[in-house]
Amino acid sequence: MLRRVYLRPKFGVAGLLCLVVAIAAWVLFAGQAKRLEWNAASEAALRKTSGHPQLISVEPLPVMDGEMCQWVPASAAISLRAALRQERLAAMEAGSEPDAAKRAEVASRKPLRTIRDRYSAYSSVAVDPIRNEVVVIDENLFNVLVYDRLENTAPTATMSEPKRIIGGENTNVRFNCGLYIDPKSGDIYVSNNDSIDTMVIFSRQAKGNVAPDRQLETPHGTYGIAVDEEREEMYMTVQHDNAVVIFHKMAQGEDSPIRLLQGNRTQMADPHGIALDMKTNRLFVANYGSQHLHDDMPTWERKREGARQEKANWPRSTANRIPGSGRMGLPSITVYPRDASGDTPPLQVIQGQNTQLNWPAHLTIDEKRGELFVANDMGDSILVFSTSAQGDVAPIRVLKGPKTLIKNPLGVYLDPKNNELWVASFGSHTVTVFKATASGDTPPLRVIRSAPLDAPSPMMSNPHPVAYDSKREEILVPN
Repeated sequence: MLRRVYLRPKFGVAGLLCLVVAIAAWVLFAGQAKRLEWNAASEAALRKTSGHPQLISVEPLPVMDGEMCQWVPASAAISLRAALRQERLAAMEAGSEPDAAKRAEVASRKPLRTIRDRYSAYSSVAVDPIRNEVVVIDENLFNVLVYDRLENTAPTATMSEPKRIIGGENTNVRFNCGLYIDPKSGDIYVSNNDSIDTMVIFSRQAKGNVAPDRQLETPHGTYGIAVDEEREEMYMTVQHDNAVVIFHKMAQGEDSPIRLLQGNRTQMADPHGIALDMKTNRLFVANYGSQHLHDDMPTWERKREGARQEKANWPRSTANRIPGSGRMGLPSITVYPRDASGDTPPLQVIQGQNTQLNWPAHLTIDEKRGELFVANDMGDSILVFSTSAQGDVAPIRVLKGPKTLIKNPLGVYLDPKNNELWVASFGSHTVTVFKATASGDTPPLRVIRSAPLDAPSPMMSNPHPVAYDSKREEILVPN
């Protein structure tokens, strides 16, 4: 059996004692006492952090067809593991690693079986109302797909064929998760999250395995995109460093951000989605909840990650993290002034059990109604809040249920011109369209599918080193 596993840190007294011992040892042997010069807020936050991972969810995946997951006798897998281990031990005893020829030979070996999703898995969606097209990005096969806005996959059809596909080695699209469409030119902006630290921009006519019209070097782990067309400023969340970088909209190459929003007082914690409310001049950021504190030493003084860290307004990263300050809090939506920069505290925070937030991904705003829409990944729902909401408040409505076809939604987009809400579900190979005011278990107006109705979705967008449970003969895939 193949399972996805979700872990959350567990905090306790024992963990705190371990943390104190670890910090003391680190200070003694590393000589980094300067990192312990924390302010009162950092100390208070540190006291809350400690512990070990706790299993919070195990999701069995459905049995896959033979083409997707071909099992072989356990003895064959064990034999291969034993052979590889023996090779490694022999190399270690000889005091050397395998030579280039041996590495090439190992790399050329065919796998015993392959676990994969053969279909597009949607991670974000946006509408071009002028050209009546919808653009969807595929984080599984690394494609950008363009459909007619009124496309509706028939129940008997295998999938909908897109009008255009942008994909291939030349495109530099990798683990694509953020999407923006220029309302005037139709240019498509795509952010890459966990691989090449680059945003790629394609013209509306782009098709196939083509190079981007423009590229921009970005901090590692960028996710969401929001653009202020009035000021021509582009906002991007930086997931791992708890930051928002603001570039000029037409930035390219190695251009530096024009502003940076980052710091312990911002309360950002693994930020993902981002949206601008131009009517009230506010910036909304969706946070998963994992957080670490930074010290006050500028990144450029450390010079631990190369010359690019000397760029203006570049986020402080791993080199600036306070050891032991990591913690897992509740998911949240944090709200800032539109022109915020530096270590600015939020104007509002939506957080608490009543909010139902569970890995909030992309955001979209209905400025006319004053409503914030949240793609609630692990809640299989779209949550709607008032843009003035604050604290532990319940959503004003929730779109969720088997009739909606919403499963692990990552993307959400409001089309104000047509009064429609679009949802990209990573867990069901679908993009679904609803009325902007839809709630409850409401069937979609239209559906775009990239796979047959009964095709399972393993949702392995970025699997890390896997584990094998020999007792249960199960593969555990952290994702």
